[in-house]
Amino acid sequence: MSLHILDTDTLTLFQDGYATVCQRAKDHPQEDLAITVLSVEEQLSGWYTALRRAKQAEKLAWVYRRLADNVRFLSRLQILGFEESAIRRYESLAKLKLGVRKMDLRIAAVVLEAGATLVTRNARDFKVIPGLLWTDWST
Repeated sequence: MSLHILDTDTLTLFQDGYATVCQRAKDHPQEDLAITVLSVEEQLSGWYTALRRAKQAEKLAWVYRRLADNVRFLSRLQILGFEESAIRRYESLAKLKLGVRKMDLRIAAVVLEAGATLVTRNARDFKVIPGLLWTDWST
């Protein structure tokens, strides 16, 4: 089988138990599923923002519990780095001025370098990236 890399949105659906995404993930061996360190960065940045905004003890405790749950979930997944080859691929893609957000373009560069398929429901942005294979598990 081939490697399927979940983008950040699909990763969140998976974490939240979205039925069709979870079923599709179960249809693949665990070694054929991955995320990128860029998705980890996006999620952790969101949790750090929530921590800074939490003013009440109850809310702060809740955010820390959710952050711990998130880290445990992420630790069970294969995480691909943003290596030099992917950075060069990203820079090449950025020069094409495709109108794709920076983090999405970086994730796409990792997927392309890995020769993998991106799992996303964001077809609008990712379909314009040359050579990128993608699929939507949310439908």
